Amino acid sequence: MKSIHYQLITPADDLTPIAERLRAEPVIGLDTETTGLDPHTARLRLLQLATPQTSYIFDCFQFTPAQLAPILDVLAAPQPLKIAHNAKFDAKFLLRHCGVGVNGIFDTYLASLLISAGDENARHGLDAVARRYLDTPLDKAAQKSNWAGALSETQLAYAASDAQILLPLREHLLAKLDEMDLLVVAQLEFDCVLALARLELAGVHLDVARWNALLTQMQTECDALAEELQLALGAGATQMSLFGGAAERINLDSPAQVKDALARLGIHVEDTREWTLHKLAPEHPVLDTLLKHRSLSRNLSAYGANILEFINPTTGRIHADFRQIGTPTGRITTSSPSLQQIPHTTEYRSCFRAPASRKLIVADYSQIEMRILADFAQDAALLAAFDAGVDLHRATASQMLGIEPEQVTPRQREGAKGLNYGLAYGMGAEGLASRIGATVPEAEVLMEKYFNAYAGVARWLHDAGESAVRERRARTASGRLWIFQLDPNERSQAAALRRIGKNAPIQGTNSDIFKRALTLLDESLLPLDARIVNAIHDEIVVECAEPLAEQVRQLVSAQMIAAAKEFLPRVPVIVEAVIADAWLKK
Repeated sequence: MKSIHYQLITPADDLTPIAERLRAEPVIGLDTETTGLDPHTARLRLLQLATPQTSYIFDCFQFTPAQLAPILDVLAAPQPLKIAHNAKFDAKFLLRHCGVGVNGIFDTYLASLLISAGDENARHGLDAVARRYLDTPLDKAAQKSNWAGALSETQLAYAASDAQILLPLREHLLAKLDEMDLLVVAQLEFDCVLALARLELAGVHLDVARWNALLTQMQTECDALAEELQLALGAGATQMSLFGGAAERINLDSPAQVKDALARLGIHVEDTREWTLHKLAPEHPVLDTLLKHRSLSRNLSAYGANILEFINPTTGRIHADFRQIGTPTGRITTSSPSLQQIPHTTEYRSCFRAPASRKLIVADYSQIEMRILADFAQDAALLAAFDAGVDLHRATASQMLGIEPEQVTPRQREGAKGLNYGLAYGMGAEGLASRIGATVPEAEVLMEKYFNAYAGVARWLHDAGESAVRERRARTASGRLWIFQLDPNERSQAAALRRIGKNAPIQGTNSDIFKRALTLLDESLLPLDARIVNAIHDEIVVECAEPLAEQVRQLVSAQMIAAAKEFLPRVPVIVEAVIADAWLKK
């Protein structure tokens, strides 16, 4: 890369002509340097804006937001386009410390992820992307230097180069996005950056007292179950202690010891994995106890006191990291902590609450993946069920069994529900049998009846599976691409390809819809005392001032439906939104 020209701007400089020069450019590079990773506890040190001629560097320690106003106005405007790498990071610091939302974003990190099309071996740091597309290595030695003290020439040159290289990098990535027909999904992702930045900044409130009370209760229950299991599993033990007391205690975390103890009780299992034990639990109550103990123990380990460590000392809230493209289907994933994995129970979710004088709007799409399948397949029977607004699972059982809906039993409805979702996930007979507690032959019969009832679904699923094997790729409604790294000549891999090929367009389109909903909703909430505080798969949680709750509830529903209708023109879309004090749908 050619040598970098930069200007270090001081408060003595007139920012208006600089802003005008930036505004005249079609695209500019954007980068920041900070004293840490957390925008609530770290400071914004540098703001770098690059044109083809030069990089302007603003030392934010020397400027107030008011002094930077001409430059911040450029960032807030949709034009020029701002190129950033992992723009969410920069957007959070600019929101937190300058009060400006960056509009008109091209994110080279997200672009690289989209172009990789699910290749897990690809790396997407700025250095890796610059090497891959520009054959230009970057010297990142200064990245971890002290940005809180006096700035060296090395640091300034590093800061300038990171902003400058984004300009040629975008040209290469844009051409590749166009070549791979990814421009629409790329824009969808770029538009969503600011919504996720605001979401992360807002954070979610956890009632610490309730959480600690829950943990105490769970630990008591877990200990009681452990003692019950020691008595039950030790009953058949032949080894006694040296002093003739009770049988040796069993390590409940040891599969080998648990398997041996079960065998002594006459319960012979191939392994002690959960799905194995679930199948036998109805016949052996001790297995049900073992499963309950495992669940409690796992939850205490994964979602116990460690969650409290993520409460930010400045805000008193949890600010999880939302990875915008967390899977090849585009799903958002969370970490630090993983809010997606919080158990879906009243006990857990009631601890995530609205602060005093505020309310939560908890909203999710009703059966959105089934609606996507219906729209894709254009299946007359499935569309008719959605058009009529009937209970889909009851309607499915009625269609399959040739009986009136009111004659469907709860067990028949449950089986139909397993079919509806199982087949949308690309499940075969064996997987379905495990899901609904049936034998494989019974599952095969159910699948045959299902496909007779929904012939359009059968055709679409078959075609999607065969297309995946033939082309080794799948796309969503927005054009999001997943190129499969599997060998269709291997029988097991071909089966996996068919399964993924059926589900990827559905789950991926769900991701498309969800991100569009976040974007529309975030923009519409700006004038109100309301903010998105959580987003999980197809569920959005908004916190707002209590007097605004009903207005915000209606707004959330309207924007989520509007987002879905951009992708699903035929099928009706329903959003269930409730006003609550906690993260609960009641």
